[in-house]
Amino acid sequence: MHTLINRTLTSSIIEKLKANPVVAILGPRQCGKSTLANIIAPTQKNMIFLDLERPSDLNRLNEPELFFSHNKEALIVLDEIQRVPNLFPIIRSTVDTNHRHGQFLILGSASEKLIRQSSESLAGRIAYIELTPFLFNEATRVPFLKDPLNTLWLRGGFPRSLLAKTDHESFEWRLNFIRTFLEQDISNLGIKIPAEHLSRFWRMFAHLNGQLLNSAKLAGSLGISSHTVRHYIDILRHTFMLRVLEPYSTNNKKRLVKSPKVFLRDSGLLNALLDIESANDLFAHPTFGSSWEGFVIEQILSLSPRFKACFYRNSNGNEIDLILQYKQKRVAIECKSSLTPQIRPGLMVALDELSIDQAWIIAPVEPGSSYPLSKRVTVSSLAKCIEFLNQSFL
Repeated sequence: MHTLINRTLTSSIIEKLKANPVVAILGPRQCGKSTLANIIAPTQKNMIFLDLERPSDLNRLNEPELFFSHNKEALIVLDEIQRVPNLFPIIRSTVDTNHRHGQFLILGSASEKLIRQSSESLAGRIAYIELTPFLFNEATRVPFLKDPLNTLWLRGGFPRSLLAKTDHESFEWRLNFIRTFLEQDISNLGIKIPAEHLSRFWRMFAHLNGQLLNSAKLAGSLGISSHTVRHYIDILRHTFMLRVLEPYSTNNKKRLVKSPKVFLRDSGLLNALLDIESANDLFAHPTFGSSWEGFVIEQILSLSPRFKACFYRNSNGNEIDLILQYKQKRVAIECKSSLTPQIRPGLMVALDELSIDQAWIIAPVEPGSSYPLSKRVTVSSLAKCIEFLNQSFL
């Protein structure tokens, strides 16, 4: 459990500290933010770490202006910053007085939107970075993972889950994470909602993973209003549990699907909510195909916040699981859980309708595998697709 894996974002955070007075690392609880801050520590002349959930550390900030002034040459790390929003104006005042970069590294378990509501006074002084649980290219660096792809897909990327000694130990950790998230973390963010209500909603979403969002139908099934459905979705989005993928839109009169798709972001939490404990359970589960789709989409979209992403589906059923756009480049991505995927006629029609030249079908094939199915369509492992995107898009 003491294995330290170098995170892809480490160098980016160090560079941002050289260029900004304040850097915020945001991500779900237990995803490795504190560990990453400690990995960065040796690159700094002096660093002070304060966990704002620890009473002894909070006591050190009884007079925050005095504490910050006394330690003005240090990089001050404030963990779980969303717990003490009244610090933000004082941070701004300190930053404006000291006039140097790399003064504060703040860590938060709520989204930029929620943090920004409290930190508006830091506009122009702060850079935001989202840290996800471990991604595939990071999992491949774990020396004792014999099958990084399937282990990551089953256990998810939270460090204590991925690095557990056994699948059962990982599963138990995730069940405890879900329980703590519902019973403590949500209320600690100031969100007042009964844990059992959000639990029912979250578990139902696990069964609907990757489907089109139908708020009215979901509301009817749960006996709540559509407004409450949207409120619960916002909660799970802003705590990094849920991803909403918007549909492709255009100004012309094509009849396109207008509802978004919704995915649980961490495949390990999805599996725990569905009571999937082993790889055999996963491979036999009715949600196997949608689970692979969500896993692949999350791995790809977490590579870079610069991607513009959507899916495409029209009234004739022609569909593309994921369209990525960066600057003037576009690529279509299909996610197929079969080891021998084939080209759907609807895919080719959709490519023609959108004038996209290149499509990748991502399947759970051998890590180094990729081969053409046609001039425009390539079957690929997740590893090869990530390699392509890093070389051609980023």
